[in-house]
Amino acid sequence: MEKRHEILTWHDVDSLIDHLLPQFEGEFAAMLMITRGGIIPGGMLAEAMGITHMLTAAVDFPAQLEIEKTSLLAWPKFIQFPEDELLRGRRTLVVDDVWGSGRTITAVKNRVSAAGGFPYTCVLHFNPYRNLFGSVRPDYYAAITDAHIIYPWEARRDQDKMFFEQGPQPSC
Repeated sequence: MEKRHEILTWHDVDSLIDHLLPQFEGEFAAMLMITRGGIIPGGMLAEAMGITHMLTAAVDFPAQLEIEKTSLLAWPKFIQFPEDELLRGRRTLVVDDVWGSGRTITAVKNRVSAAGGFPYTCVLHFNPYRNLFGSVRPDYYAAITDAHIIYPWEARRDQDKMFFEQGPQPSC
């Protein structure tokens, strides 16, 4: 079965941000954007909400093939993460573009909690069909989907990738 793709426009993203904003209860003292997917939606949300304490986290998980070879549970590798004192005692909005399996954003949320922060997760799209965490969901999300989402900041890169994978297509 072929996976469904959905290509979004900037107007679509604006609508998703507009859908998220009224959901937030209270103010956030910090925002932690997960690279790369959370950078643009995080910036848009920070601007709309007046959040100035902006942080980033970069997380990597071993490839599925490596997991199968070692038959160990995959632990995240934090490539970049803020110091604990930047999170301690702060109500922090953790932002990514998509909650697919939920591994990355959950790892970041847990690390914010371990640092003494109060994390709340936020994504543009939640895919409950890929979620590895049962009934756990993002605290805030704009839409539910089962599609592979291509955001406007990814569209050109994905078009190039598809071009090179499929080769040039004949013109009509």
